[in-house]
Amino acid sequence: MTDPDLHDVPLAGELFRGVVELEHTATGVQPHRLPAWARRQLPDPQLLMAEAQPSGVRLVMRTTASTIELTARPTRVGYVGAPARPAGVYELVVDGEPFGRASVDGGDLLMIDMTTGGREVTRGEPGTITFGDLPARSKTLELWLPHNELTELVSLRADAAVEPVGASGRRVWLHHGSSISHGSNALTPTGTWPAIAAASVGVDLVNLGFSGSALLDPATARTMRDLPADAISVKIGINLVNADLMRVRGFVAAVHGFLDTIREGHPHTPLLVVSPILCPIHEDTPGPGLPDPSTLGTDAVRFMATGDPADVAMGRLTLRVIREQLRQIVEARRVDDPHVYLLDGLSLYGEADAEAHPLPDALHPSAETHRLMGERFARLALAPGGPLG
Repeated sequence: MTDPDLHDVPLAGELFRGVVELEHTATGVQPHRLPAWARRQLPDPQLLMAEAQPSGVRLVMRTTASTIELTARPTRVGYVGAPARPAGVYELVVDGEPFGRASVDGGDLLMIDMTTGGREVTRGEPGTITFGDLPARSKTLELWLPHNELTELVSLRADAAVEPVGASGRRVWLHHGSSISHGSNALTPTGTWPAIAAASVGVDLVNLGFSGSALLDPATARTMRDLPADAISVKIGINLVNADLMRVRGFVAAVHGFLDTIREGHPHTPLLVVSPILCPIHEDTPGPGLPDPSTLGTDAVRFMATGDPADVAMGRLTLRVIREQLRQIVEARRVDDPHVYLLDGLSLYGEADAEAHPLPDALHPSAETHRLMGERFARLALAPGGPLG
């Protein structure tokens, strides 16, 4: 039952941070991390699902309200043969401090068969979460949306006036990467490694980490070209290997083209190329990467590499090959572009880390490792003295 003391707050674009575009639906608004023109060019189901999962997207507002209420229709993702995934988490931060977490009941369920690519949607109803007993003062609220489930916002209500927060004066960090950057295995939206890194040094995050979809798409590069940014990073590698998408010759040209496009809009902005973190199954074995059939139906689905290491001699990609190629690419570009840099992904997660914190599914880092990577990236890249500092 709706609290009569609450009034509707328009879901206007001024309230959102970390979003690229808002789509107005029949019942609310859908945050997107790619613009409509890019979505039309790239009608891949995996990418369209990933970009509509609002990793890094939050509502930021100033208010004296003691209660706020959000109604949303989530789309949860499940995988045939894998355990059910936990509901997405909405996190409320008050004046920079964690305040509360909640999950929306109901919503739609998207079931994906990883072996065939088949998809089936079961429709559900929106659900409502409430955060009450907020501090009795004027305060800044940040309501982070779930990083791992598509979220249509139906309504926002509060018991006092809500104002958008203007430009914070903080630097904007624009980042692109794979499911690891998107936040796979992170438990909360502020627990992804990019969110942890951004909070550590006080920058505004725009996270274009797309699960399964860091594939050097030109539309992604053009999107980054057109977004405001004070610091830019691009994490390249794992999806290109586990999709077995291209060979060395095409990879080198595609990386240069991707970076050239970003440079059209950001000719002098610090630009950091981040090579892959350690992933033992793909260090020396090409893709495709697939779920290990022997683990389907268990509570510990794992991934495996299915390529032939001998094919590296013919140009197939492994993570070790990609790290060396990225080193050469950045070295060549620095002749004309002193503001492009390279960060070795093994400095974020390497062999020693794999001993202490193995990848739970052989592909994605754990929640604990997200924190480790975020803290390291903040120190190595975003802090003063770093390439993006």
